[in-house]
Amino acid sequence: MTRFVLLNSFLNFYFLSPLKSFLGFLCFSNSKNNFNPGSRNSSMATASMAFKSREDHRKQIELEEARKAGLAPAELDEDGKEINPHIPQYMSSAPWYLNAERPSLKHQRKWKSDPNYTKAWYDRGAKVHQAEKYRKGACENCGAITHDAKACMDRPRKKGAKWTNMYIAPDEKIETFELDYDGKRDRWNGYDPATFARVIERYEARDEARRKYLKEQQLKKLEEKNSNPSEQVEVSEEEEEDDDEDSLKVDEAKVDESKQMDFAKVEKRVRTTGGGSTGTVRNLRIREDTAKYLLNLDVNSAHYDPKTRSMREDPLPDSDPNEKFYGGDNQYRTSGQAMEFKQLNVHAWEAYEKGQDVHMQAAPSQAELLYKNYKVIKEKLKTKTKDTIMEKYGNAAAEEEIPKELLLGQSEKQVEYDRAGRVIKGQASCLTLFSLLLLIHETALPRSKYEEDVYINNHTCVWGSWWKDHQWGYKCCKQIIRNSYCTGAAGIEAAEAATDLMKANIARKEATQEDPTPVEHKNLATWGTDVPDDVVLDQKKLAESLKKEDERKKEERDERKRKYNVRWNDEVTAEDMEAYRMKKVHHDDPMKEFIN
Repeated sequence: MTRFVLLNSFLNFYFLSPLKSFLGFLCFSNSKNNFNPGSRNSSMATASMAFKSREDHRKQIELEEARKAGLAPAELDEDGKEINPHIPQYMSSAPWYLNAERPSLKHQRKWKSDPNYTKAWYDRGAKVHQAEKYRKGACENCGAITHDAKACMDRPRKKGAKWTNMYIAPDEKIETFELDYDGKRDRWNGYDPATFARVIERYEARDEARRKYLKEQQLKKLEEKNSNPSEQVEVSEEEEEDDDEDSLKVDEAKVDESKQMDFAKVEKRVRTTGGGSTGTVRNLRIREDTAKYLLNLDVNSAHYDPKTRSMREDPLPDSDPNEKFYGGDNQYRTSGQAMEFKQLNVHAWEAYEKGQDVHMQAAPSQAELLYKNYKVIKEKLKTKTKDTIMEKYGNAAAEEEIPKELLLGQSEKQVEYDRAGRVIKGQASCLTLFSLLLLIHETALPRSKYEEDVYINNHTCVWGSWWKDHQWGYKCCKQIIRNSYCTGAAGIEAAEAATDLMKANIARKEATQEDPTPVEHKNLATWGTDVPDDVVLDQKKLAESLKKEDERKKEERDERKRKYNVRWNDEVTAEDMEAYRMKKVHHDDPMKEFIN
């Protein structure tokens, strides 16, 4: 510790003391050079630059206090304007690089202002000069010098002003503006407010026409009432609603303010320990009414929640419903528009789950409109489905009603029916009117799943109503072609005439036909070879010849089985020849592969 104290004193004596004296000398010399009795040492710009003694600094503080208190005049800037003494020093003192000699607030103002900025706008449609002859470099179409032919907005001429030297268009007034920051972004820049008078006139004309129309309607109603005082004039539902609203407005206006009690009173909501916020709230309960928690003081009666001020159950369930005016909060939740609001919420949730961007709290109007469209589309689908079913199966309710004598036909006799509705027992002895209807209903012919009684191509009978010569046809025209067009009785007569003519031609041909020459029938062998008529084949010998032919063919297939001592017989009988012909392979025969 002693070493640290000795080191600190050493540094203060040898380093800091000479440095302090040197800096004081510099500041003193600077204050002597800048000292001017006529200048104000309290200037804001030079206060931090020039050295001030303790006395000068004290005087400066006293002067500032006097200026803030209003005892001394305010300081003036370069332009002779007063400077507010309450401005903080970091705002009033100018930066050192500005070299401000006198107090000023120019460094806080917009000192880069450009005087070329303007708020003027283009003079639309203004013309400058109209030449009499075409000038070199002007528009070839209209002759104006301010644009070329590519940017010309006039109608293209057949021959431009360059070649005709006539009808030279005047030069447009070209202006260039250098707008400031606000002028470039001003969406109403160049707008003439006088043009808005047209919009006001249009709206006034519309209101005047509306008032005139309403007045005419009222006069017309008065005339109808005066002309027909005894008859009741039919009024549409919308007009009745309008009249009811007008009467309600009148009645509400006639109500005395004393009877309305505190309905129109607006109280300010204050913060409480339990929360809440500022604002206004209307007191919508008349103070003469009994609070719902005081209707029934029984402890076991309906529960009252003081936090939410709700009482769901009925506090007086045994009282006359016509006399009590409060039946619990659940009564209001299940009546009136509360159910519609619940359905609207449920529809919004379901629509959101199915991908619709709907939110009841964020966009209630959109959710309500979507729900209305949903109900309209649903009603249309229900109506369409109902019409489709009625069109297909019919509507028994719309048909003629059955007489009461048939419906109320009663008897004490017993009749038994099976599951299909057929009478099992008691039919002969119990023939009431109702049972007769059941019998008629049972004997009705069943309809098949195929189309019945469909007449096509102008036929009056169905296909299959006529049968002749193992062919079906139409009975109306006796045609056997399914897609033929009905010819009626004329077609039947023509068909009969054609049949008679064909029969007559066949008979005439048979009468005139000569007898044909007899054809000789030859007794052909198996494969068409001519065989004499007197040849008689023995069946046993033929069977032996067939066996021999099979053996010979086997030997031809496998020559190794052929014996050396073969006997050759040149004698060929008719049976052998027939067997050879029967076993011979014919290459043109389509059944050759199935012979063996």
